[in-house]
Amino acid sequence: MLCVGIFLGLVLESWSLPVQNSSLVHQTRLRSKREYSEQYVDPEEMNAMDRILRANQLSRGFPLREGDILSSGSRSAITCLGDSCRWPKSVDGFVYVPYIMSPLYDDMDRITIETGMLDISSATCVKFVPRTHQANFISIQSRSGCWSYLGMTGGSQTVSLQSPGCMWSGVASHEIMHALGFVHEQSRSDRDHYVSILWENIIENQRHNFRKYETNNLNTAYDYSSVMHYGRYAFSEDGGPTIIPKPDPYIPIGQRDGPSPLDIHKINLLYNCGGFV
Repeated sequence: MLCVGIFLGLVLESWSLPVQNSSLVHQTRLRSKREYSEQYVDPEEMNAMDRILRANQLSRGFPLREGDILSSGSRSAITCLGDSCRWPKSVDGFVYVPYIMSPLYDDMDRITIETGMLDISSATCVKFVPRTHQANFISIQSRSGCWSYLGMTGGSQTVSLQSPGCMWSGVASHEIMHALGFVHEQSRSDRDHYVSILWENIIENQRHNFRKYETNNLNTAYDYSSVMHYGRYAFSEDGGPTIIPKPDPYIPIGQRDGPSPLDIHKINLLYNCGGFV
């Protein structure tokens, strides 16, 4: 019995020690972290969309398209006719987007959300202004999950940024860019030239979230680092990647810091900002 006790003690001790240079152990740990969708993505690796999908896993009852777009018909401000989806430009050349914000947010939440708005407004002609009397405005609320309508819908339109699950400034920028009319980057019409979609790794009833659309890409390059890009493991069924960049599969995709320089450039193009920034 003493020998058995010593043996078990050594085994337990070995389990507690770090294991180095073992790809098998590393892959096993990755799979255990990512055994179902992005819920188990390492927080240090998460981009804005990873955080959104994690928060939205607990959200039920909303007809969310592509994980965080509240359906109001299949449309995009990049492809819709005329200016009906875009926020109107003022005579002074700026695009004013009125907003109200829930009083339930604490000071840190408000700073986070306002930082997400500032990251857009400081480099574009789109300016977010507290609503006074305007008929069309965004209403930023701590609903269930992180989501937005696509483009200006008219009247009051909700942008949900649940606290604390959605409290990243990059998440706020992501949802506000949806409200400005932008789809996810990997939904672009030319995406197959830049990424491979691994359909076999996607949860079967979530494959519709990887559709691509006939978009006007504003003559811009594909942006792997867009804040609007899915993460590598989005909607993964068993922990395998669902999106692989090409030709270099190791290119990072998406990020969480806020709009990329190309995101900002696309906003300025869509809204014809010119020198008005």
